[in-house]
Amino acid sequence: MQLQVTNSPFNQEQVELLNTLLPTLTESQKIWLGGYLAASGSAPAAVSAPVAESVQSVSVAQPVSKDVTILYGSQTGNAQNLAGQTGKTLEAKGFNVKVASMSEFKPNTLKKLENLLIVVSTHGEGEPPDNALSFHEFLHGKRAPKLENLRFSVLSLGDSSYEFFCQTGKEFDQRLEELGGTRLYPRVDCDLDFEELAAEWTEGVLNGLSEGSGAQMEAAVAVEDASAQPSTYSRTNPFKAEVLENLNLNGRGSNKETRHLELSLEGSGLTFEPGDSLGVYPENDPELVDSLISELGFNPDEVVKVNKQGDVRSLREALISNFEITTLTKPLLEQVAKLTGNEELHALISDSAKVKEYVYGRDLLDLIKDFGPLGVSVGDFVALLRKLPARLYSIASSLEANPDEVHLTIGAVRYDSHGRERKGVCSILCAERLQPGDTLPVYIQHNQNFKLPSNPETPIIMVGPGTGVAPFRSFMQEREEVGAEGKSWMFFGDQHFVTDFLYQTEWQQWLKDGVLTKMDVAFSRDTAEKVYVQHRMKEHSKELFEWLEEGAVVYICGDEKHMAHDVHNTLIDIIEQEGNVSREQAEQYLADMQQQKRYQRDVY
Repeated sequence: MQLQVTNSPFNQEQVELLNTLLPTLTESQKIWLGGYLAASGSAPAAVSAPVAESVQSVSVAQPVSKDVTILYGSQTGNAQNLAGQTGKTLEAKGFNVKVASMSEFKPNTLKKLENLLIVVSTHGEGEPPDNALSFHEFLHGKRAPKLENLRFSVLSLGDSSYEFFCQTGKEFDQRLEELGGTRLYPRVDCDLDFEELAAEWTEGVLNGLSEGSGAQMEAAVAVEDASAQPSTYSRTNPFKAEVLENLNLNGRGSNKETRHLELSLEGSGLTFEPGDSLGVYPENDPELVDSLISELGFNPDEVVKVNKQGDVRSLREALISNFEITTLTKPLLEQVAKLTGNEELHALISDSAKVKEYVYGRDLLDLIKDFGPLGVSVGDFVALLRKLPARLYSIASSLEANPDEVHLTIGAVRYDSHGRERKGVCSILCAERLQPGDTLPVYIQHNQNFKLPSNPETPIIMVGPGTGVAPFRSFMQEREEVGAEGKSWMFFGDQHFVTDFLYQTEWQQWLKDGVLTKMDVAFSRDTAEKVYVQHRMKEHSKELFEWLEEGAVVYICGDEKHMAHDVHNTLIDIIEQEGNVSREQAEQYLADMQQQKRYQRDVY
């Protein structure tokens, strides 16, 4: 419909402009324009037909809700931090935002929501993080409500070197759709290097939420990007911390090498609490890099781009400092197969079981030897690689006790696989190449899911064999500084008492001074029959259950697949036996503890 001067309040020039603009507008743009004119109070009394139709559409359309709920499921803190940043961004744009852990969210209020954002990581072999378990179970159960009025979007964090990459996020996304929800923006799956994709998701979500909200969005005050960190130093801008000490904690003759690192944070402005982790950006072994370049037949001095900003380095420097070369992933194999056309590699990637078997214990050098030459340029080769990710380590010191310092406990990883000696990227850097005076790029990873109780009189039970002892050293230093009077009980285990009792003199001093109430140890190789921490827990099952009944908080740190799994089952055994309840009731008891933040795990 063309607008005519005779039947409108516009002059000829305005009519020509409107007739040029209106046919190009989409329906949503017309709705927005009508809403803007209506909201601003500037809509004319006699309006042309196209604009009148737009205003009418606004008057009958459902108003767009400004209420947004963001739920996060996080093990190490990344998903929680991203959820918080997203919340600040949306609040700055005029939305009413509630950010909550999935464990704190009341599932029976789900049906009342109109806008839901999920930020969740995947843990272990495709499992939800601890604080997402109950919500995940509810949503996939029979009690989950129909959600026809819900708009949602999912940001999923994962590690593509694992078979079930971003599995938890995929499950939430699929289930919300099955329950009738509508995606306001498609799910985004992030690898370890998640910043750029997360920013794109936030922008997409903002656009999805804003659609149809008209002038309300225009009224929002422009502010700085909420994703900016208050500290100068962060994950994307690490602080170069000087190494003060680098000691081997194990005695002569031990089968293990555990490094105790003390780093200076002086001048960084970085702060942390017991339970937080330190992110460390390592470097690849120069010898492995040289072998890889030689196998590829490339010039180590050739200049390559190392990021989207166009920064360049020599190939050798880039492979040492910027790119992952020790971990194989299925996406990498697929890209190499596509580039090379190698039929044998194509056959391999078509079988998931064979892919899983192949990538275990192999690295990029193995891939090139087995399926090379690649026949690609240096630039195309580098474009295949993902960034070298930071390694997270539980902090082993208290800032109260050691101002301007952070301590780490790192087990050196060495093993033979497929005819070659393999070395942990960061652990062997620390064990073999890092000297006092050198620096490490670091940042603080805050973890609100592993924290001392706010009441210093609350009893705590700590289970941390091997390097899992690290955060509990931090706990004890903190409790000593603040004069906490609550009971504390430590379960520690390793191979041999003489060579592997990490921080032995410190634990003994804390026992002597009363900072630590009880300590039980298990050294598996000192007896004919192997004894582990869970065995010591069972030996004291009655007293341990009494502590639980008194409100004790249980902390577990260390290996997830074996130790943490066994300790979890042992706790259920103890509750079942000493509480004289059924297995199901014991499991619920522990689940309730988790809900109350009385059962916390820092496992890997």
